[in-house]
Amino acid sequence: MAEKLSTEPYKGVRDFYPEDMAVQRHIFDTWSHTAESFGFERYDASVLEPSELYKSKGVENEELVNDQTYTFTDRGDREVTLRPEMTPTVARMIAGRHKELPFPARWYSIPNLFRYERSQRGRVREHWQLNCDLFGAEDQLAADVEMIALAYQSLINFGATEEMFSIRVNDRREMKEFYYSLGVIDEESITQVTRLNDRFHKIERAEYMEELRQIVPGAAEAILEFVEKSEQTENAVTKALNAIGINNVQIDRSLARGFDYYTGTIFEIFDNDPKNNRSMLGGGRYDDLTFLFGDERIGGVGFGMGDVTMRDFLETHDLLPNLKASASLIVVPTDTKFNLDGEKVAMAFRASGVSTLVDISNRKLGKKVTNAAHSGAGYLLVVGEDEIARDEFVLKNLADGTEISGSLTDLAKQIAS
Repeated sequence: MAEKLSTEPYKGVRDFYPEDMAVQRHIFDTWSHTAESFGFERYDASVLEPSELYKSKGVENEELVNDQTYTFTDRGDREVTLRPEMTPTVARMIAGRHKELPFPARWYSIPNLFRYERSQRGRVREHWQLNCDLFGAEDQLAADVEMIALAYQSLINFGATEEMFSIRVNDRREMKEFYYSLGVIDEESITQVTRLNDRFHKIERAEYMEELRQIVPGAAEAILEFVEKSEQTENAVTKALNAIGINNVQIDRSLARGFDYYTGTIFEIFDNDPKNNRSMLGGGRYDDLTFLFGDERIGGVGFGMGDVTMRDFLETHDLLPNLKASASLIVVPTDTKFNLDGEKVAMAFRASGVSTLVDISNRKLGKKVTNAAHSGAGYLLVVGEDEIARDEFVLKNLADGTEISGSLTDLAKQIAS
């Protein structure tokens, strides 16, 4: 006898059963509504990209490219990668149509992304992500502030309050100017310090200082002091955010973000709950990416927010709503011999735009009614011999128990209105 196949999915990815899909749709719908409320337009692209897109200078993240991408050679001997992030793709698309696009361009997408990394809380090998990007704005400060405001509003629209999360902001340009003032001017040293700062909150101070002294012996103490006192400072972005009513924001000079393509403002949002005290989203300004595809530099700023960390946040703060059933109306035949009559009734309601489910099971009528009452649907309609003979039906409101009688046409209008 042949060995049975496993029912488990590929390691690091997820199956979405209906109850999981209901949560996923809630997340996606809230993301879409929020982005579009800021005037953003939706786009998408293939999950396949030429591998060179992620190896180009200005895009490359060595750990990502060398250890975490799903890369293969196709039948045409081309090296292809399943996209691990969306920013290089959107930069490619903007560059490809830059002569005909109206700027500023506000685009968003909810792509699925692939990274071969160790599965842990908040991280899997395939996930979906809200990506929002704003290109070609001459007022960079306003663009940066709008992007952070969009990220902020994305959480607020799930029912979060400012006390639940904090926004941390830094600026690559300001950091570079500070390093220059200390005499640290070679790019390799600055890159090493930036990557070390990215681990600032994850390692002991002694380890941080030991590594820092190895990179910049004469500037280590000044850099440590600058980073440790950063929460007491502010910059143009944090002042502007305060001015528009966003107050849970602070400077964090250790914030680095992993990609080398960031050129200015960078930011992350952290969950404040100790049970889920982690970064939930991140982004920043990148002004040189489109230059990889031509001679036009079109400045951009954007962020990505993953569905896994989003769901963790919602569950941690008890923000997941009671999600409604997919059907507004459940039609219950009194016996299986009336199932097709039930389907005929359902078609009349569906034609009026009412989502309708017919219980075609062989359960007893009482059990069917009980199941309908607990399904989350709004209405119940029984179909049996008497109803069919009279061509008159009773529609029950499952929320308050009220009932109305009438023809299918009249009852359909009642629900649709």
